[in-house]
Amino acid sequence: MAKRTVGVLAVQGAFVEHERILKRLGVQVVQLRQASDLRKGFDALVLPGGESTAQGRLMRDLGMLETIRGLIEGGMPVLGTCAGLILLAKRIDTQNGDGSTVDAQHNSTWLATLPVTVRRNAYGRQLGSFRVVEECAGCGRVPMTFIRAPFVTQVEVGVEVLATVNEHIVAVRYANQIGLSFHPELDTNEALHQAFLSM
Repeated sequence: MAKRTVGVLAVQGAFVEHERILKRLGVQVVQLRQASDLRKGFDALVLPGGESTAQGRLMRDLGMLETIRGLIEGGMPVLGTCAGLILLAKRIDTQNGDGSTVDAQHNSTWLATLPVTVRRNAYGRQLGSFRVVEECAGCGRVPMTFIRAPFVTQVEVGVEVLATVNEHIVAVRYANQIGLSFHPELDTNEALHQAFLSM
């Protein structure tokens, strides 16, 4: 069996941390920094945490956005963590976690392939980082590190809720897409990356 190759969006954010875990799992990694990298050949995709607006703009300006959307819509497995979840979401909640209204700039959707609504900075900005260990369907109890994290406020038919924390949806799966509010790449537990690679 050929070695698995995963493309990791590497324009901004925590892409190196994903890369380390994937390499530990015996996977080849291709960093996706520009449109020509999308022709390097990979069979799964990671969208890391970071700044979703910056990542979305860079994907658009570098001519990567439509190609990546096409790969996902064509069935390529994708793991989106934190900002990656926001990039995948079809809708952005009209309120931030602190109750303020989302402005037009931050209400933009990017790939819009995952049929969920996401609230940005859902836990607030200043005290919004925390860590818990909770059950995630198919992975057992896993550490979950939240950093200025979003959560899912609404799912459409066909979206499987994998995990909730304090009654908020923090992990979902829809067909070939996994979206997580938290950062599994910052912990040593590899269960979620293994679940992604098994898709």
